[in-house]
Amino acid sequence: MLTKVIGQAQIDHFAKWLDRSEKIVIVSHMSPDGDAVGSSLGLWHFLNSQDKTVNVIVPNAFPDFLRWMPGSKDILLYDRYKEFADELIADADVICCLDFNAINRIGNMKDAVLASPARKILIDHHLYPEDFCRIVISHPNISSTSELVFRLICRLGYFSDITKPCAECIYTGMMTDTGGFTYNSNSQEIYFIISELLSKGIDKDEIYRKVYNTYSESRLRLMGHVLTQMQVYPDHHAALITLTKKEQDSFNYIRGDSEGFVNIPLSIKGVVFSCFLREDTEKPMIKVSLRSVGKFPCNQLAAEFFGGGGHLNASGGEFYGTLEEAKKVLEEALEKYKPLLNAKG
Repeated sequence: MLTKVIGQAQIDHFAKWLDRSEKIVIVSHMSPDGDAVGSSLGLWHFLNSQDKTVNVIVPNAFPDFLRWMPGSKDILLYDRYKEFADELIADADVICCLDFNAINRIGNMKDAVLASPARKILIDHHLYPEDFCRIVISHPNISSTSELVFRLICRLGYFSDITKPCAECIYTGMMTDTGGFTYNSNSQEIYFIISELLSKGIDKDEIYRKVYNTYSESRLRLMGHVLTQMQVYPDHHAALITLTKKEQDSFNYIRGDSEGFVNIPLSIKGVVFSCFLREDTEKPMIKVSLRSVGKFPCNQLAAEFFGGGGHLNASGGEFYGTLEEAKKVLEEALEKYKPLLNAKG
């Protein structure tokens, strides 16, 4: 049995919305990852089973390794179909905001979502949710938004309506947001949920292969190149990997090719904190990805030095400046956090 994480008042409130609604729009954050796509499509499949007209809209493209997911071809990209997407958002009865805690995280969709008269619900697991939705289901202690979607469907009394495609999407979101269940995944209830998803006929081994073992040759060569440039900080039990625009061009980089790179240095004995700095190909900034093991708070470091946040062991942020400047900021952070890093080393 699952703990009733989501409050009954929230369940009852959303149930009333569903009864009265016909058109529902699901939105998620920029550069959608596995949890954003998985939770959105999981909810999309469920709501379709309830005879609703449902559309998933995301700000921009998601990685190729997620395109096998059932329903992914029906996801609308806002940066390509803005006018049509704006109409859907304006006409919606309900807007479900998934896997983001701040309205700016949906980029150019922000104004349309805020202006829509639709009732809005937030389903998310990041800290400090902003106040832009009437119903807020925010639980940072939960491993993924996909897990929250599963819990919501079950609390509404519709477990039997979860189809295999719905279960595949939810499982994918849970798996990718925990690094294949290697961090933020010690709760027994996660594995109870997995067993319930398996009862729907999913093949978790095949899902793993589709997500992690279908990359291009260029991606593997890019990984090798990045690792040869890796810098290790033995006194801080930390490691840094970087990727420039020029390097991305040299290896025919496509969105998602660097997925998981930040986790690799954690396989080095004694390294408890890993940072990946990547020059963004669309904006003049550096994307910052952070991972840690044990109790080192990389979310705290992300918030203090890179204007970001996230979870204890998996966080991120942005830096507006050069790669070298971002590296200097990281080294300042490592020095400040050296006592904690050494304590966990």
